[in-house]
Amino acid sequence: MNYKQIMISGFLLWLFSVIGTTLVAFTQQSTLERIAANEKKVLLRNLYALIPSDQMDNDIALDTLQVPSSTLLGTDSDSVVYRARKQSEPVAVVFNTVAPGGYSGNIYLLIAVYEDGTLAGVRAVKHNETPGLGDAIEIRKSDWILGFDGKSLINPVVDFWKVKRDGGEFDQITGATITPRAIVRAVKNTLEYYQLNREELYQ
Repeated sequence: MNYKQIMISGFLLWLFSVIGTTLVAFTQQSTLERIAANEKKVLLRNLYALIPSDQMDNDIALDTLQVPSSTLLGTDSDSVVYRARKQSEPVAVVFNTVAPGGYSGNIYLLIAVYEDGTLAGVRAVKHNETPGLGDAIEIRKSDWILGFDGKSLINPVVDFWKVKRDGGEFDQITGATITPRAIVRAVKNTLEYYQLNREELYQ
């Protein structure tokens, strides 16, 4: 192979590597954008499932507040709170809460609390719970998560914010107690956080 052929081969290798790197970067970027768009779509669907659009007249996805990490919310960094209003009056807030201590790790929740401190609803948005058992916390798998609707720190009283096996009011999931126990505790803690920070959350 003469010098000219070596130069051509080297150039072609360089060209192919540049093209390959560019294609990989482009694919990765477009994938990330698609994932972000899908996550936003899921978030909006969950927000409007928890707080129906006829209960507010603001854009809940844009009316947000960054709150610092909190043991009550299970977070170790700032998290976003979504705020619903109607005619500028507070309607509800939706927390990003982490329930530690699930059977297979952290459980990520959206927890909606009306202005008066009652629960509008709870949704599990991310988890690694066992399919067929712990994943019954998903609304598409069972209606267990709907058992929080309308509850508050006085309904039931704080001492009964436990699963029935522990002497509380909330149902277990058949074959899975650790998962619902973690979620009940996380929801109660979120209500306590709301009670302590109600005024600041709507400012």
